[in-house]
Amino acid sequence: MKPIAILLFSASAVFATVSAPTAAAADPCSASGLATTASGVLSQAGAYLDAHPGANDVLTAAGNQSTPDATAAIRGYFVGHPGEFLDLQNIARPLTSLRGQCGVAVSPSQLAALFDALA
Repeated sequence: MKPIAILLFSASAVFATVSAPTAAAADPCSASGLATTASGVLSQAGAYLDAHPGANDVLTAAGNQSTPDATAAIRGYFVGHPGEFLDLQNIARPLTSLRGQCGVAVSPSQLAALFDALA
């Protein structure tokens, strides 16, 4: 089963918005910085999906579908609900912006592989 996070981030576009870290903040490009950003994004996404059962249902169902079927279902849902798509893009923005800020591609599959390796 594909992690819901992978489908969620696959549905969002990459937008670069960089905010300056505070003096006490961890380096956002370090492992701890990436983990902190990812956990915040996933927490907000979970709360959003709880409040938007249609989006939650389509992303949950996509986890059991082939990649082409999942892509079509997700695209179909969000074409009909562009406000929800934009909301989720905004939620994902801190994580996706690390691509430009850190010069690395932060993918959900990489995070999943890390957690699998630690399990």
